[in-house]
Amino acid sequence: MCGIAGIRYFDGRHVDPESLSAMAKRLHHRGPDDLGCYADGAVGLAHTRLSIIDLGGSRQPMTGAVGAHHLVFNGEILNYRELRASTPYPYRTSGDTEVLLAMYERFGAEGVTRLRGQFAYALHDDETGETHLVRDRLGILPLYYYADAGMIAFASEIKALLPVIPSSTVDTDSLHDYLAHRSVPAPFTMITGVRKLPPGHRLVVTAEGRVHVRPYWAIDPVRRRTHVAPEDAVRLVRNALRDSIAEALIADVPVGAYLSGGVDSSLITAMVAEHRAGAGVSTYSAGFGDSRVDETEWARRVAAVVGSDHHEVLVSPDDFRDSWAALSWHRDAPLSEPADVAVFRLAELARRDVKVVLSGEGSDELFGGYPKHRYSAATRWAGALPAVLRGPLLRRVERALPARGARLGIALRALAERTAAERMRAWFAPFASADRAALLGPAVRETLTPYENGRGDALRRMLYADAHTWLADNLLERGDRMSMAASLELRPPFLDHRLVELAFRLPSDVKVRGGTTKWVVKEVARRYLPDSVVDRPKSGFRVPLDAWFRHGLRDMANDLLTGPSSFVASTMDRDVVRNLLADHDSGARDEQSRLWTLLSLEMWHRELVARRDRT
Repeated sequence: MCGIAGIRYFDGRHVDPESLSAMAKRLHHRGPDDLGCYADGAVGLAHTRLSIIDLGGSRQPMTGAVGAHHLVFNGEILNYRELRASTPYPYRTSGDTEVLLAMYERFGAEGVTRLRGQFAYALHDDETGETHLVRDRLGILPLYYYADAGMIAFASEIKALLPVIPSSTVDTDSLHDYLAHRSVPAPFTMITGVRKLPPGHRLVVTAEGRVHVRPYWAIDPVRRRTHVAPEDAVRLVRNALRDSIAEALIADVPVGAYLSGGVDSSLITAMVAEHRAGAGVSTYSAGFGDSRVDETEWARRVAAVVGSDHHEVLVSPDDFRDSWAALSWHRDAPLSEPADVAVFRLAELARRDVKVVLSGEGSDELFGGYPKHRYSAATRWAGALPAVLRGPLLRRVERALPARGARLGIALRALAERTAAERMRAWFAPFASADRAALLGPAVRETLTPYENGRGDALRRMLYADAHTWLADNLLERGDRMSMAASLELRPPFLDHRLVELAFRLPSDVKVRGGTTKWVVKEVARRYLPDSVVDRPKSGFRVPLDAWFRHGLRDMANDLLTGPSSFVASTMDRDVVRNLLADHDSGARDEQSRLWTLLSLEMWHRELVARRDRT
């Protein structure tokens, strides 16, 4: 993967090469192998390269054969060989970048629909005066922009926009969404005026400076099911995942795999080993030295089964203290998950050997892998009992739960919400709607559209919302930033758009079946892995923050959230924050998720203020 950036003026100004250089410098970690800039009048493009395909060629920015089209590209077009073979064009390189120019010169902006892979790119057309920004279908790779009457600027990361946009103040209207999602759903961000291009969308800037954003692909919100027997569903998913993994291994550099010991990463590792037919694979996992959440023993078992060259890293509270601030800057937002720090340490470990790793993101959101998916029907139909009765009752029960009842508390908070859309969102929300109002006051803006637009049965609606929020704006952003902070490319085979389309055609009863979540994926995995691996309870990439916040990170948490310079204390109700800290410290409640959410916001804001004017 790489970093891209650019500016286009509409007010008569010419692009300053120094401005492009300042943007590119902030993307060096995304592309330490090369840097290139193009400036012509009011248009400027910049690129930093992490060389994966056609290592000695394909320098960017790249100009097309007719001399009028200029491109910067981040990502991998995994079917580029097929497209090169089928598209007449005077190719001068052997890589995938030039394929984008060939597609545009032959098919125009609609050429994006022929691409498979993960990508974000910008193409300026001298002939039409248009500038095109395009993001891949699932949002695996990022693309941000700022537009006003005089300019548009874009970049792979928000930090690269800061040298050229008027201000970098926090969009306080985004805070309700942040407290609900631990991230801000597209098209918004936490910086005033900065937007993220939604997954599966392209943006067109006309010659006159008008900006239009439109989708070119979407998960079908309507219920269109493929009626298949369960055993046929297993065959279809296995074949689609096998094809995706074969394409994901295309590279001119070594490719490894993350291996947590969970079913998704274990299945991908096993299928990589099958594809390579004994050629071997390097695998990487992280441990925490806490038997309640450490999965390294399971990762070792799977590594032994598939015969991988396995590597491990131990993550400690010191890693959080030492890297939290720097990684908040890399993330361009608060670290959404405690595991973000662990994912970075894992990426650092893998980068010693490989430039690309495969990961299991997307499986849970496509096939119903979370515990909440068993309760999708209850989530939808809980509204049969009026909220005026249900809400206060369930909230009182939740407040009375002991610390060990934290998971039940999540369910009670979710079912207490007023509407079906709010109940779906609340399963992953650190702060329910009443909690957000207590901290911030009434919401000015909240993003509920993905929860309202899905159609079909309750599980399908929940998965549709998960794919558009939790997956796109949380997990994939985390995966991209933490891996690229270590100059490592991340590829998630479950998110091949053909497999995603298949997943949303399959009936829900092959996803959650007989109380088993992600049934169809587990049945595929059973062809490769021992039953003990497939059937063990889901753990997830968890960090023992409950204990750390009572010991190693206790003083830091109190200082950051209640001190005189605290952004959280100045924008939220101080008494509510103090009560959260006291309840957790006493052991009466487990508030680790909420404390993490607030601490991440505080840490990110401090880094933003400290670094925004640096180059």
